[in-house]
Amino acid sequence: MTDVAQLRVQAREIFEAGLKAADPFDAVKNNVTLDDDYLKIAERRYWLAGVRKIHVIGCGKATARMAQAIEDRLGDRISDGLIVVKYGHGLPLRRIKVIEAGHPIPDEAGTAAALRMVELVRTSSENDLILLLVSGGGSALFPYPRDGVTLAEKQRTSQVLLDSGATIQEINAVRKHISKVKGGGLARLAAPARLVSLILSDVIGDSLEVIASGITAPDPTTYADCLKIIRRHGLSERIPSAVARILEQGVKGQIDETPKPGDPAFDAVDNVIVANNQTALEAAQRRAVIFGYHAATLSSSIEGESRAAARSHVALIKKIAQSNKRPACIISGGETTVTVRGDGLGGRNQEFALAAAIEIDGIDGVVMLSAGTDGTDGPTDAAGAIIDGSTVQRGRLKGFEPAECLARNDSYHFLQATGDLLITGPTLTNVMDVQVMLVT
Repeated sequence: MTDVAQLRVQAREIFEAGLKAADPFDAVKNNVTLDDDYLKIAERRYWLAGVRKIHVIGCGKATARMAQAIEDRLGDRISDGLIVVKYGHGLPLRRIKVIEAGHPIPDEAGTAAALRMVELVRTSSENDLILLLVSGGGSALFPYPRDGVTLAEKQRTSQVLLDSGATIQEINAVRKHISKVKGGGLARLAAPARLVSLILSDVIGDSLEVIASGITAPDPTTYADCLKIIRRHGLSERIPSAVARILEQGVKGQIDETPKPGDPAFDAVDNVIVANNQTALEAAQRRAVIFGYHAATLSSSIEGESRAAARSHVALIKKIAQSNKRPACIISGGETTVTVRGDGLGGRNQEFALAAAIEIDGIDGVVMLSAGTDGTDGPTDAAGAIIDGSTVQRGRLKGFEPAECLARNDSYHFLQATGDLLITGPTLTNVMDVQVMLVT
């Protein structure tokens, strides 16, 4: 039987293979080439001799690496540029300015960056080319509240939705309707300039209307949908009154809806997905095969409550443990949620790991990893955790009761005590989460 320490090392290396495959620099360069005066992006070609200026803007945790690739391809052809990334995710660039701002709760730095980008977009002409770099986190990092909503009220709304266990789709639906740029708003502001979005997807199904709240995509959601989301999660008394008033005015038709499919705002917009969660999972599976595992990818669409997802994963692992298809590696990806009911510290991946640790307590030959590809899990310095059959016992020896920690959403302190936290620092990519499960 493989030593558990070796399994833990292999689990991390499998995860890191996925990270490398989703590197934003390579993802952009693989999709962008320059041939004389023709810029090719995926299957589309743009004649640069007819372009007056090339502007590069962007928002998201991975856009610094994306911007490095654009500078590498276009160099001095770039007229100007500005991107906004999460604090600690900036990189040196030559022609594109970098601003660091707050995530997942937007702040004044993000608002200042948004104002500057919107001004650049508004002053562009039909002979200009705007390259927009988008990755996960772009929604919070590009705050441009609509009239009648303050940044503080938008911050409060984001936090209330995050704590409620609402899905990212639900959170973004509300964000779109209290913003001037989300839900296709930026496309409306950029017209008639040609706008090309290069997108590193961090959402299930690569839905353009969800990634960074769909700033260049038609919005299928409505004000009525937003009110239903608020009521479904029992938040009517918790969201700011100004936000509730905007949503109610929208339902009554007193405020314009976000642009829908067919709106002329999208006539000069092209959206290109450069990498996604599946990119990472495929590379992780290839590495597992090299290690000698019977490897399979379960899904790139794991969602729902983290602890429930963990239990379903463990049920599969236990079934595999009873079969003859070992050693086995099961890989999955997606983005779960946590309904915050306690006063603890953690994130969806740590909660997944602690819930899984309880289920595999005392079982030999099983190691499970769950981590965010961006290197940050919730409001912590951990990307996630790597656990095994001894995790629960090690925690109890440190004075922590796993069930109590899980009930208080305090996975971080339990896993910190056991030494099971996975801390990577900023990875400069973001393609949702990855789970790696090894059975020998």
